Amino acid sequence: MTGPHPAPPEVVEYTPGHLMDVHRPVGADGPAPVVLLWHGRGSDERDVLRPLAREAAGLGLLVLVPDWRSDQEDGGRARLLASFEYARREAPAFGGDPARFVLAGWSLGGREAVALATHPDTPEDVRPTATVGIASSYSRPAVTTGDTPLTHLAERPSPVPVWLVHGTVDDLVPALTTRELHTALVEHGSPVRLLESETDHAGVVLTEYDPAVERCRPARAEHAVRAGRATARVLAEAAEACPGDRVTTPAARPSPAP
Repeated sequence: MTGPHPAPPEVVEYTPGHLMDVHRPVGADGPAPVVLLWHGRGSDERDVLRPLAREAAGLGLLVLVPDWRSDQEDGGRARLLASFEYARREAPAFGGDPARFVLAGWSLGGREAVALATHPDTPEDVRPTATVGIASSYSRPAVTTGDTPLTHLAERPSPVPVWLVHGTVDDLVPALTTRELHTALVEHGSPVRLLESETDHAGVVLTEYDPAVERCRPARAEHAVRAGRATARVLAEAAEACPGDRVTTPAARPSPAP
């Protein structure tokens, strides 16, 4: 990232006792596009996505990253939906433009983001304007909707543009899972873009896994830095999309890191 660096995130409660990072945009002249970014299966890991969120904020986005827990009895459904409602309601207070609202997620969070954004029962007045799934699998039911994203998107076109990102050497969630969804979306003429980066599961979010602490930390490896920056640019592109936009392209590779 070049230019001014984003300030450290503000930490707010999106529901009592549950925290959310607020990464304010850099260089915004007016209300900024909003990205609600859900982390993966690990409990309360909003800090893992700070490198990606900071990079995206440096591109002029308001990025909101909540903690949530998939080990709850409801699979995390209540917290995910509460964070969604909070982000929709409070984004203007942080300088965001809810008319440009991207729901994104990494790993398990990506399945939930794509499911909720594209599900036919999601009310149109709160439906995100685009969605981004990062290193996710889409062939199992989402807790937010109760059904499988791959199933309903294989039956009808997506109501919003879909961006998909995956690492080609991901050994936790194979890239084939994202390619299957991409194929289904293309067959129905849905607005979709697939970015495949030459990195692993952690690298697509500008991190690398540290087995000593069993947690992801900010990336130092060139492949992860390059891929994470490319993912941030995808978030920015998705934030400028509108429902009905044609964004279908062949699988793309990230450009070299600056």
